[in-house]
Amino acid sequence: MRAVTFHEHGGTEKLIYEEVPSPQVGPEEILIRVKACALNHLDIWLRQGIPSYKIALPHISGCDVSGVIEKVGATYMGHLTPGQAVFVMPGLSCGNCDECLAGKDNCCASYQILGAQRNGGYAEYVNVPASNVFPLPANLTFEQGAAFPLVSVTAWHMVKTLGDVQPGETVLVMGGGSGIGCMAIQMANLLRARVITTVGFADKVEKAKKLGADEVLNHSEENIVERIAALTQGRGVNIVIEHIGQKVWENCLRSLGRGGRLVTCGATSGQIASFDVRYLYSRQLTIFGSYMGTRDEFVEIARLAESNKLRCIIDSTYPLEDARTAQERMLDRKNFGKIVLTIGTSET
Repeated sequence: MRAVTFHEHGGTEKLIYEEVPSPQVGPEEILIRVKACALNHLDIWLRQGIPSYKIALPHISGCDVSGVIEKVGATYMGHLTPGQAVFVMPGLSCGNCDECLAGKDNCCASYQILGAQRNGGYAEYVNVPASNVFPLPANLTFEQGAAFPLVSVTAWHMVKTLGDVQPGETVLVMGGGSGIGCMAIQMANLLRARVITTVGFADKVEKAKKLGADEVLNHSEENIVERIAALTQGRGVNIVIEHIGQKVWENCLRSLGRGGRLVTCGATSGQIASFDVRYLYSRQLTIFGSYMGTRDEFVEIARLAESNKLRCIIDSTYPLEDARTAQERMLDRKNFGKIVLTIGTSET
């Protein structure tokens, strides 16, 4: 099969479009003929090399996959059949430990992410555990199906489960043009909150408003803390949803009102953040660390997408062989929504 791999860590020039062996299908696995695979920042970090992820080289990235079932494992007895259009829950857990049995599978000690600890969807075929494969909602294209899983389950875990957004509260979503941001705006709006978001380019302002943001701030031109104070009559926001890390950390904390909650899931601008602890306790703030989401949450948001209550926002698509160009667009931060690689035809 053809795939995009990297044999050593480094820049986008390390990505190679080449012929590789097709994956073998385990007894309880499903082989998917990939139709689309969305990009995530994790793809870039893995290519660059990060100590927290020990991966074998050469490696195939790609967490978010949609496609058609090519083959099912020998002992699989479920309802999924060859030829069926599907998408994949990217978080892989054991299913048997105390955390998994309690419905907290994203806390599983053996938790992995497709395209990270095992080869992913930058390829014509990928094999995944059958328990992670779900029918693709009929109203979603393959491209939309690939744009949906990781950012949606992550954003729902942040906004609904940890952030516990309530009607009438004010939510600040950092980086509204990102995959997480696009989903968090919609989810907070769905929960009847007032939504403020930030973008870095003027052409993203109207796009964010169309998603449901009540106010859009351009962080390259405005002082975020001052603008938040003005928009909330000095009270600050109730919740901040952020995935940027070091560069925005102080602004996030200072934008919160008393009793506010900060939910963070990433560090795209740097992993070291510092703050005055006195500000944390005197204002009775709460900080949540968030990592992916659970299977139950994935099922819940898939239903929201199927009923058109959540939109899969696609910035651009590229053929698999142009993965370098696709990653460079993400690095340039020009995208609004997900960047998607397409493999072959998008027809079933």
